[in-house]
Formats: sequence, structure tokens, C-alpha cells
Amino acid sequence: MTPRTLPITKPCFDEEDFDLVTRPLKSGWVVQGPFVAQFEQLFARFAGVRHAVASSNCTTALHLALLASGLCEGDEALVPSFTYVATANAVEYCGAKVRFCDIDLRTFTLEVTSLPSSLTERTRAILPVSLFGLPADLPGVQAICEHHGLFLLEDAACATGATINGVHCGNWGNGGAFSFHPRKAITTGEGGMFVTADDALAAKVRSLRDHGAGKSDLQRHAEKGGSLLPTFEMRGYNYRLTDIQGALGVGQMHKLERILAGRRRGAGFYLEALSELPFLLLPHVPTGYGHGYQSFVCLLTARPGELPTLSDLPALNIRRNKMMALLEEAGVSVRQGTHAVHTLDYYRRRYNLSDEDFPNSLLADRLSITLPLFHDFTAEDATYVAENLLAAWRATA
Repeated sequence: MTPRTLPITKPCFDEEDFDLVTRPLKSGWVVQGPFVAQFEQLFARFAGVRHAVASSNCTTALHLALLASGLCEGDEALVPSFTYVATANAVEYCGAKVRFCDIDLRTFTLEVTSLPSSLTERTRAILPVSLFGLPADLPGVQAICEHHGLFLLEDAACATGATINGVHCGNWGNGGAFSFHPRKAITTGEGGMFVTADDALAAKVRSLRDHGAGKSDLQRHAEKGGSLLPTFEMRGYNYRLTDIQGALGVGQMHKLERILAGRRRGAGFYLEALSELPFLLLPHVPTGYGHGYQSFVCLLTARPGELPTLSDLPALNIRRNKMMALLEEAGVSVRQGTHAVHTLDYYRRRYNLSDEDFPNSLLADRLSITLPLFHDFTAEDATYVAENLLAAWRATA
């Protein structure tokens, strides 16, 4: 094998991006302004939503949306345990309590059939996570939320380009929050976007992200009397995106379709190259679902074609970790998919949880492997990863 160095992902920047990010510097308008507004318009059009509200990152977008929903102390929100810790943190920022749920191990997303038994009289919201670019069962969650009068907030951090029957994530329930972290399909360094069809909810989130101001700086400067400060009718936060980041977001949006096509093409190379490896379960995509492939995440298994069980976990986890070390030595950057939040020290202590309380989340935490994927990933790259995976499996037998 010819040695390669494959990062877990890499951003796609070009001359347009470099040109755009200098324009706010030249104009002197570097705080939230016209480029942020343009970025919001482009993203709303792409996702097919009425409103898009940019924020400093996806976590703050989740926090703002939950605050705007009225979630507060004494309330509970259902969150899948297998997700990045930010999903649960956003609930706690509101003073509410997290109630964890397990996942479908095939998709890494919420197991919807278990949700009704997790509801309590204090449940106010459900946060399905469309993990790694695959939508959660959003229609199923929406039906439950509508039946019980709950706030549905999609954690769509990884879901740019993800669809169900052609409908983009962010269009179910009350809205969704997206991330533009460097590991996502497009990036503004840090950055987030809340999307919704609800006019009042969008207006409240816009105000909350800007200290609770009645008007943004851009609005004040566009009209007479802009020298006077706006009114502040609620306590808000400084969760704004800078116009430098907004300008980069505009450039990223101009090539988003090409970036997504490259990621999907790379995933196709993987599906072919890894198809003969019996120890890996490849990403499962339900009929009608469009995967955005923010990441390509596989699951280690003891039996070809079968999901692993808790009895498989100790030995397979040791083997996975050794394999990941060997892959890193070969220049193949890998990660676990994400973590089972209920196993993290803070949440384990706070809610008196044990690792086995959510077994599928635990299995996903301990046995998932994220492989390199980016916009210009090649068939040769996929072959190199496959060869090293097989070599690592054999070396750890």
C-alpha cells in the first residue's frame, strides 16, 4: 500500500472565500451585518424554510430556540443519549432537566417507539438528533409531539443536505438548529443557524441572540433615527455571528451543492470498498431518506450482518481501540462516532445513571468508528482505508 495521510475531514475553501472574508475588513463592518443577513437568506432558500437566524454556534442556536419556547426550571426535555454533549447542555442552560432516551443502533438516531414510555407530566420538548447527516425519524417524532402538545426542536447540527422524501431537515416541528463547525459540510469556523416557519418564534430568537434588542444594528443603520439605541424588552444574550463569518458562509453556500455531491460520491466509494469486510456494519439509510454524510460512521460487530450485543462489548471495544491506533499509525485519521452522554461524568452523577441504562447508546459509543470523508475523497482513498481496516482487524485477532 502506498502510504497516505487522510484527515478525518477538511474544509473546502477557494479564492471566493478568501475574497469575501476580506470585504468586511475593508468596509469596517465586522460585527453582525449585511453578510450575515445574506448568509441567512441563502441558507433559508437552500433548506426550504421561511426563516433562518444565524448565531455564534449550533449550541447557542439550540439554547435560543429552547428559551424562546418557554422551556424553564421544572420542565423536562427528551434527548437521545448518543449525541454530542451540546444537545443535553442546551436543555440544562434553560434550567430544565434532561431525560435521556435510547437509539436505534442501525441508524444512531432516536428509537421513536420508546418515546411514549419516556414522557412524563413535566415533558415539554423533544430534541431528535439527525446524527452524522442521517435524518432522525422526524415524522414519527412530530406525530408524538403534536399528540402531546410538545415543542419539537431538531438538533440538525450534522444535517445540512439531509432530507426525508425530498424535504430538508429543519422543516419538522417547530424548527431546527444547524452547525457550521469545521467538521461539518460547510464551515464558518464556528457558527450556527436556527430555522423555522414560525414568524413569532423567529423574531424572538433574533432578539434573544442580540441582548434582547428590539432592532438589530443593521436595521437601525438602514433607517432614520439609527443613532438612538433600540428598546430591550427581554433579557437576551450576545450570541451573534460576525460579518466576517457571514461572508465566509456566503462563499460556502455558493459551493454547497458541489461539496455535498463530493461527500456522497466519497460515501459511495466506501460502500463499495468496505462491502466485503464482515466485521463492519455500514451506514444504514432508510427508504426515502437522503444522507448528507457529514461523517461516515460504521459499527464494529462480532457476527457478519448482525448488530452487536452487550455480551460482545468488552472484547470488541478493546479490539476497536487497538484498530483505531493502528489506523492512525497508517495515516488514517479515525474517531469514535460520538459519545453516550449518559456515561459522561457530569450527567452520570447528576441523574444517577449507569452505563447500561441505555444499551444501544453504550454500544454505539464503544463500537463506532468514524472514517475520513471530505469533498474530494477518492476511490483510491477508500481502498486505502479498507486495506488498512482489514490489516488492523487481522492484527488484533
